[in-house]
Amino acid sequence: MKPTHTPQSARRRALQWTAAGLAAFASGPLWAQRAAPATAVEVWKDASCGCCHDWIAHMEQNGFRLTAHDTGNTAVRARLGLAARYGSCHTALVGGYVLEGHVHADDVRRLLREKPQALGLAVPGMPVGSPGMDGAVYGGRRDRYDTLLVLRDGTSRVFRSHA
Repeated sequence: MKPTHTPQSARRRALQWTAAGLAAFASGPLWAQRAAPATAVEVWKDASCGCCHDWIAHMEQNGFRLTAHDTGNTAVRARLGLAARYGSCHTALVGGYVLEGHVHADDVRRLLREKPQALGLAVPGMPVGSPGMDGAVYGGRRDRYDTLLVLRDGTSRVFRSHA
């Protein structure tokens, strides 16, 4: 009768147990594996604006938690110190930064990760193809546009170009 515990099978079993232990350790305890809390975003918009609603949906689908105020955004934009030339249909605050217009969620995540010395991000106007301006009504059209990093002195530079 052949023994069931050969040196190779013992080594294989030890490697399997080691791999299983490392995997369990790396993943951490189950109670610690909760999803990170969603980043809060406060937005001011017009109550009847459909593209603002679509931008909010885009942000929520990308892990942000939004609170909307249907009071318009012009006064808030001015109070936050963002020049009218960067204007769009909604203004938001996230992590101490101003967001103006149809800023992509990826750009917001990058802003929060890099934490530049800036007022915030702006996508002036309402470019077709930007989040919230990308529905079926636009027939798949996507215009080139830039997300601008607006500095505290009111100047800006391109943060990201979108094709």
